Amino acid sequence: MKRLFTPIILLFIIFSCTAPKEEVTEERVERVLQKFEPKHQVLLFVGQELEAVGGLEEYSDGYLDHFPKPAGWTSYTNINPGEESFGRIQEGLDGLWETHDWGDNDYNASLQASSPSYDNMALAIGLQFVNHEEKVANGTHDEYIYRLADFLKSLGERPVFLRIAYEFDGEPWNHYEKEPTIKAYQRMVDILRKEGVTNTAYVWQSTGFMSPNPGDLESWYPGDEYVDWLGYSFFNRWEDQMMIEFAREKGKPVFIAEATPTISAPDAKTTGNTLETQLSNPEQAEEAWQKWFIPFFKTIDENRDVIKAVHYINCHWDSHPMWFDNPTFKRIDARLQLSEEISSRWLIETNSDKFILSSPDLYDILYHNR
Repeated sequence: MKRLFTPIILLFIIFSCTAPKEEVTEERVERVLQKFEPKHQVLLFVGQELEAVGGLEEYSDGYLDHFPKPAGWTSYTNINPGEESFGRIQEGLDGLWETHDWGDNDYNASLQASSPSYDNMALAIGLQFVNHEEKVANGTHDEYIYRLADFLKSLGERPVFLRIAYEFDGEPWNHYEKEPTIKAYQRMVDILRKEGVTNTAYVWQSTGFMSPNPGDLESWYPGDEYVDWLGYSFFNRWEDQMMIEFAREKGKPVFIAEATPTISAPDAKTTGNTLETQLSNPEQAEEAWQKWFIPFFKTIDENRDVIKAVHYINCHWDSHPMWFDNPTFKRIDARLQLSEEISSRWLIETNSDKFILSSPDLYDILYHNR
């Protein structure tokens, strides 16, 4: 009986453990790729102001002047006309067409976009409207959204990642009100789509550590139909982020939308304080590599199913008035070119096959999810 029965059992086990389980597994891991999401690799962006990125006649000691050209760069703008920022009265959409400094050095996205140094690069824009979320939501500021649409369309096929109300949960520095911020995000996307903007993916970015559970994130979420990517910031409290698992639940890719080497001081959770990190100082650079860069790359490696873009901020933070009194950035100089040791390790990591850099076929890769 054993000889007759055993093959039957084996056949039953083989039949029940193969095809059906494979189908279930495929259903779990496969998802629809979102706009501009690479299939298997990670887009490398660098920012965030003109000095940090470089590659221009007047700004020639930035990332582009020392390293291979990344897949994209970042810039920032706002819709908060009349607000004062470190001696400048904002006009709305500052830094898109002309050079403006609101305390964080010079910004001019058009200057960069028109330079051959920035050919074959995507653009990520951080857009804030703190204190103006109600006016964006109710239509008072529609003129700025229409002007933004014109700017985006002027870029042609250049892919753009628009981070609307980035770090929406960043209390106290952002202090967005939840309901009007959600409505403002939705209104902006609706108008840009209506105006025929097709080269832009919409990124919904948390701080990564101020929303301590998925329920908090869900309460801010504008809806799957309005979000292409989920983002978060990778600073000194990177261990507290909830966005990666939230993204898996939503079936969305993750953009580590802001990242710079910051190491938590013992009281960081209550004060935001970080240790001094000057990459020109060999000892501090080594500490930064061990305590920030290694965790940064490990986070990417362990979450390749969802992390598809990262942005390194190559900034001389402590030279900009905006950060003089900021507990996180007031003692940080994150310019990679200041350290030969950090630079060489960075090149080894970012020149590997997992990262996408600039190339003549970059736009084709992104538009066709290759």
